[in-house]
Amino acid sequence: MAFPKKARFVVIGAGIHGLSTAWHLAGKLKKKNGNGSNNDIVVLDKDGIASGASGVACGVVRNNYFQPAMRELMMHSVKVWESDPKNFSYHPVGYMQISPESMHKDVASIYEQQKAIGYESDFIEGKKDSMEYMKGMFHDWQAKGITSVLHEKRGGYANNTASIYGLANKAESYGVRIITGTEVTGFKRGSNSKAVTGVVTSKGTIDCEQVIVGAGPWVKRFWDMLELPKKISIKDEKGKIHKDYPMWIYWMLTEGVLGVDPNMQKTDDGSMPPVIHVDSDAHLYSDVDGSLITDKMWGIYYKPDFNFKGVQGGSAPYKIIRPVDEVKVDPYGPASPEYQTTAEFAHMWCSALAHCQKRFMGKIKTYHKGPSGGLGCFTPDSFPIFDKFCENVYFIADSNHGYKMIGVGDLVSDELLGKESSLLKPFRFDRYAKGELHPVSSSPFPWS
Repeated sequence: MAFPKKARFVVIGAGIHGLSTAWHLAGKLKKKNGNGSNNDIVVLDKDGIASGASGVACGVVRNNYFQPAMRELMMHSVKVWESDPKNFSYHPVGYMQISPESMHKDVASIYEQQKAIGYESDFIEGKKDSMEYMKGMFHDWQAKGITSVLHEKRGGYANNTASIYGLANKAESYGVRIITGTEVTGFKRGSNSKAVTGVVTSKGTIDCEQVIVGAGPWVKRFWDMLELPKKISIKDEKGKIHKDYPMWIYWMLTEGVLGVDPNMQKTDDGSMPPVIHVDSDAHLYSDVDGSLITDKMWGIYYKPDFNFKGVQGGSAPYKIIRPVDEVKVDPYGPASPEYQTTAEFAHMWCSALAHCQKRFMGKIKTYHKGPSGGLGCFTPDSFPIFDKFCENVYFIADSNHGYKMIGVGDLVSDELLGKESSLLKPFRFDRYAKGELHPVSSSPFPWS
């Protein structure tokens, strides 16, 4: 098929957001107008489907957010995951947030607000009851200093690449064209406005009415192409203005795999377990030599995963401390020569697994050595931006919340067709200038 010279909508990125938006948008256009044409929606990716962050994602789906707007948005996304678990390769095993006393108040608030929106979960409080609850599921549970357990009965995880191809199949069934191996190199502008009239690519220019940027870690590249601000002013909760705040920052996501039989992590009744997330302020000691790894707050998450062939998970990310323009996103993920998880991560994560469950003691020798992890491009407050710029360019800047938020594409497609989404409204760019920031939790993770 010839390279298109025009399209009504051009979507940049064949990952979770680009393909979800294309699928939902095409379905709504078909319902409204009948069979769409091949020029309605074109998805572009410089590499291939699921070749970026969506293809290396851990795949956890949860609603464990301290921020009310994030909880409501995630409830919507969980419903989308639940709508077709087979094609999305989704496993609704649930999710557990296991926390120390310093986080008790925050997690109790999450539970109360989950109840208020009808999101099913159980909340166990107190050291004794928390230990009994966990031992009732895993006889070898031994994590110290835990005083609350929030057990979300919905959520779970999905297999990353399989779910993205499921989205691609749905989009293509509505006539969406997905063109891979095509790099966006610039934008064509109108003569009398800031609007984009075409997308310039390595294969030619596509004239268009609207552009959707769903490019994950590459979002800054397109932001810069459109000459949007590199620094902004932010009003904090006390009304103080912070000028010249960097618009973007990169964090390194640290994840790995323990090469054991995934069935090893089944619960005592033989079921596949929920995704486990533990935050702790207990001292963490090495499972190798007993030395102190950290006396600061730490956190890990893990799950058995047959796709990864073991127990897979990660720990809190770390900031890339260098000028943002010097960070090289390509080559990405396991192909990157610079940004990889380290032996220190493997030591910490495997020791933390052993801290939590006796079955993992001594298992560091099974850790899958080799490249893993990937960069995330974060906003100033580590929460997403969903907004329109340059009159007709819609940015889905997920701040690495992306993969689990499969439902964002549904809401963005509504906005592209003229219907504002109340769930996306709290994530507008102008929240920084207005001081309408999301509340911050005491979790060691920047996105909780």
